[in-house]
Amino acid sequence: MPAILLYTASILIFGWGIAHIVPTRAVVKGFGRLSPDNRRIILMEWVAESWALAFLGLLTGLVGVLRGFNPTSVLVFRLCAGMLILMALWTLFTGARTSILPIKFCPAVKTLCAALIFLSTVL
Repeated sequence: MPAILLYTASILIFGWGIAHIVPTRAVVKGFGRLSPDNRRIILMEWVAESWALAFLGLLTGLVGVLRGFNPTSVLVFRLCAGMLILMALWTLFTGARTSILPIKFCPAVKTLCAALIFLSTVL
């Protein structure tokens, strides 16, 4: 059961990160007329979060497959879960306050994945 929880969270957060890449152009355009610097910063931050989410999913999945649930792996899993909670809180107090529906789901998806990853380390 712990492995199923871990891999479910890993696949979900990896997919959520990759899904962030798809609307990048529309998101940047949605800000309207921007200076080139502001456009680059928004693009950079949007893509950075996408890659961070995908990396957390990939890291937890690969560590689980390659190393199982040894003490070091458990530490990695819990640190990844903690990072997802921090990202969820940041999104909750910033992006989730917008009218964009997928961004409103972001804190819930991140929190769910963090909970699944953490639960996989205590069961």
